[in-house]
Amino acid sequence: MPGPLAGLTALEIGDRGEVAGKLLADAGVEVTRVEPPGGARTRHTGPFVDDRPDPDASLRFAYLNTNKRGATLDLGEPGDADRWRALVARADLVVDSTDPGALDALGLGYEALSESSPRLLWCAITPFGLTGPRRDWTTTDLVSMALGGPPMSTGYSDHDLPPIRADGEHSFWVAGEYAVAGIVAGLLQRTLTGQGQLIDVSIHEAVACTTEGAFESWEYRRRINQRQTGRHSAPDPTPPSQFLSGDGHYMQILGGGVPRRKHLYPLLLEWLDEHDAAQDLHDPVYSRALYDGEGDTAAANRHVGEVIRDFVATQPAEDLYRRGQSMHLPWGIVRWPEENLDDPHWDDRGFFVEAPVPGAEEPARYPRAGYRFTASPVEFRRPAPRLGEHNDEVFGELEDG
Repeated sequence: MPGPLAGLTALEIGDRGEVAGKLLADAGVEVTRVEPPGGARTRHTGPFVDDRPDPDASLRFAYLNTNKRGATLDLGEPGDADRWRALVARADLVVDSTDPGALDALGLGYEALSESSPRLLWCAITPFGLTGPRRDWTTTDLVSMALGGPPMSTGYSDHDLPPIRADGEHSFWVAGEYAVAGIVAGLLQRTLTGQGQLIDVSIHEAVACTTEGAFESWEYRRRINQRQTGRHSAPDPTPPSQFLSGDGHYMQILGGGVPRRKHLYPLLLEWLDEHDAAQDLHDPVYSRALYDGEGDTAAANRHVGEVIRDFVATQPAEDLYRRGQSMHLPWGIVRWPEENLDDPHWDDRGFFVEAPVPGAEEPARYPRAGYRFTASPVEFRRPAPRLGEHNDEVFGELEDG
């Protein structure tokens, strides 16, 4: 089987559900991306092949729409509206990220079409959900992230600087993954009951409950997490975790380098001793403070972190990374994104696949899905569709019955 969800068919419509559609398509669902005649929003979003703003040259669209077919419909036209109804009647599920009520106003939404398709799963992905006082509010990724809360925990220890949000329309990724979880649960229930249902995904709610420990800090302790440079937010300051290596790379060293487990502390000291860098850390006072709760734990953490920082400044980043990992220490190099392209780990995993990019003469390397199944391999079946590429195929299937 080409993916664990092979044999299912889905329609994807709207511009906020691309991630959900991609995850389903990568898992084997036959997803048809339905676009307006002018193309989806991301077709007009860069970067573009050769910096050419062509609907078939968007690299963003190329990545988010792998393994999908593409068809165009103008739902305001009676003939295309009929085609949409026919497509829905044949589909197992619909990923609908149009504005709330937009399809219902045309008689083309879940309420109208589910009566004749009782097994249909319809997942609506909207800014604030299908009900409530914010139902008709509009949003962007920046608005969704800000209102949801993650940027409050993301940024620098210097709070004179503003919060920072993740790039890449992160809120749509969060909502897309929640949507797929809901869809899989809905599919499971349908196998038990034979009935489909409407799945209502609010981007705002998905983001708001994806704030790591910030919600718990407030709910249970009435404390506000503070953003801290290069590390998790927390109510109180934690040790710095990004240190500059001897060859000019930043290392990400969780907890400032202090091992979480007591039995690893002597191994760290042995490593430091090899370079005459342990300073006074053999003094039992530090081990007792760090692991036995005796003495000033905060001061011990701070001092050990400073010693490790001084040691890191003398060593090559790659050596620090490999040796630290061999000791089960969570140490890593802060890489430029393009440095991952040559990492042998990815090649060993078969993470990248070379395939065509619409609008480009040369193939490119695509990331595969981030999961593996032994009985149903996840495959790269096709690149993203050109605008309207599968119209004849998709609509011909309707004529063939």
